[in-house]
Amino acid sequence: MTTKTAGLEELLMHRSLTDEQLQAAAEAAADFRILADATVIKVGGQSIIDRGRAAVYPLIDEIVSVRKQHKLLIGTGAGTRARHLYSIAAGLGLPAGVLSQLGASVADQNAAMLGNLLAKYGISVVDGAGLSAVPLYLAEVNAVIFSGMPPYKLWMRPPVEGVIPPYRTDAGCFLLAEQFGAKAMIYVKDEDGLYTANPKTSKHPTFIPKISVDEMKAKGLHDSILEFPVLDLLQSAYHVRQVQVVNGLVPGNLTRALAGEHVGTIITAN
Repeated sequence: MTTKTAGLEELLMHRSLTDEQLQAAAEAAADFRILADATVIKVGGQSIIDRGRAAVYPLIDEIVSVRKQHKLLIGTGAGTRARHLYSIAAGLGLPAGVLSQLGASVADQNAAMLGNLLAKYGISVVDGAGLSAVPLYLAEVNAVIFSGMPPYKLWMRPPVEGVIPPYRTDAGCFLLAEQFGAKAMIYVKDEDGLYTANPKTSKHPTFIPKISVDEMKAKGLHDSILEFPVLDLLQSAYHVRQVQVVNGLVPGNLTRALAGEHVGTIITAN
């Protein structure tokens, strides 16, 4: 035990877990990166998987190719089917925790489909306790698939307004990247990155190649490309201090991003 944390055990035994001195001692403890050489990729549900074969198959080919040089944790979004479920459940007056369970079921389905397409390459789907086997999968085949929805279910934190779960698949993939201490977090969507306005509805949006969380909030862009909680999670993270958003409909973008190229938009913590 280092001198920095020598008193941590005593503080834990005798102080509240919110005690300032205990918090400071815990902060001084070494922070271990579990999978420092792995990259988490989030494959969008609505933006990629819902588009079917035309969007998914080229991305599958690219994943199979790049996993020879990179260790990949591939998370899946929920997409349009989850939005349909949210609409029905919200109309029935059900709470955010129930909507979270419904959204998770769709992300699970997308993970299962992606897993079946990649099964012949030995790339498997893991869930729950199976996440403990991720290092083995990465050592053997350099890739693994997981459902991006965080497993809060009925324990989902209620949103400030409405009943839509605030922590969805963007947040779930980021949390996994941060807790494993991954070297990068890449979001694969259907836009080139962040714009000053929605490129699907605005005639003349301006592309933003790099921006900080504070700048996004100041410009009112905090909920325009990633789920809002991701930005707060990014600012409080220890390991993943930036995320990258790339257009997965453009062949080669994922490969370039994994190689460290500035493709799409990079969002930084500070």
